[in-house]
Amino acid sequence: METRVNRNVKKKKKYKVKWNNVLTLLIITTCLSTLLYSLTNMVTWYFDNKRTDKQIDEILKNTEIIETPVEEEVGDNNDTEEETDEVEENNKNNAYWNYMNMNLIYVDFNELKSINNNVKGWVQLNGTNINYPFVQAKDNKYYLTHSFDKSYNKAGWVFLDYRNNINQSEKNTILYAHGRVDSTMFGTLRTIFSSNWYKNKDNHVIKMSTEKENTLWQVFSVYRIKTTSDYLKTQFKNDDEYLSFLNMLKERSQYKFDTKFDENTQIITLSTCYNKSDKVVMHAKLIKKEARK
Repeated sequence: METRVNRNVKKKKKYKVKWNNVLTLLIITTCLSTLLYSLTNMVTWYFDNKRTDKQIDEILKNTEIIETPVEEEVGDNNDTEEETDEVEENNKNNAYWNYMNMNLIYVDFNELKSINNNVKGWVQLNGTNINYPFVQAKDNKYYLTHSFDKSYNKAGWVFLDYRNNINQSEKNTILYAHGRVDSTMFGTLRTIFSSNWYKNKDNHVIKMSTEKENTLWQVFSVYRIKTTSDYLKTQFKNDDEYLSFLNMLKERSQYKFDTKFDENTQIITLSTCYNKSDKVVMHAKLIKKEARK
């Protein structure tokens, strides 16, 4: 009797030992797989980053960017000459006045278009590293995983919303890019929440150049928000809906900016990821432009 019991106990022990070995092997395999996956991502990120840096350097080296005085101004153009003079006098110490006297940028797109015929313009934001050509595809997915030269790259590139037409006067022109931790693309857009960025009023402008015109935009809203698409509208039923939309964007801002709107206001939106669940967003209104010759 004792012999049979001992045999059963031994069998159970052997079975238990084997099960523990399998469990241990599964844990080790899982850990190794996770480690390999992480290492693969790190290596991919590193080489994507190197290729992106190289492409940025080449673009900046080979692209002619000229600062040019304004020829045509945008703003409250319905004012009389006397009213305009009065406004200018009152605004001499206002940031808006300084913006109206800022130079625009003129970009030669010939070299850029020889690399990528999807290029639509150039965007520049003071106080950040944002100083890139932007492109456009048939959807808002392609340039999330492709670089300026259309090579596969998870760093992506700065791109225009597929619904926008850069050659028309749009209510809301939208630009996207990844918020890269290496500060490329829209990675430095998160720095707009620092008090140093906000205190420097020269940072509150976006400069853009396209083949049609050169423009300057005054920032009126910056915020971080849970992922949503309500700020990405491009079409509006009427003026009231559009003005309500603009006021919503303004009220969301972490900082207050001295800006006013009307039904003719045109805006630009910069959008990027802050993390997996949040977005960083900037909005600016068109205040100055010149037609390209």
